[in-house]
Amino acid sequence: MTQQDLDTAVARATGEDITQIRRRGFSIADPLNVEFDPEPSTFPPQVIDWDEIDRSRNVALFAQR
Repeated sequence: MTQQDLDTAVARATGEDITQIRRRGFSIADPLNVEFDPEPSTFPPQVIDWDEIDRSRNVALFAQR
C-alpha cells in the first residue's frame, strides 16, 4: 500500500477531503517495529494499585490500657 492509497482509503472511510487527511499525517505502521510510538509519552502510567493502597492502610490497632 502506498501513501496515496492510504490517504485515499482514509478519506473514503471518513468522508473527509483528501487534503485534510494529508494534513493529519496518517502513515503506514511497520508491524515488525513493536517499539513504534510517534509521540512518546514522558508521563508515568496512570494506574492505581489498589492492593498496595490497601496494604498501606492496613495497620494494626492496639488497645490502650
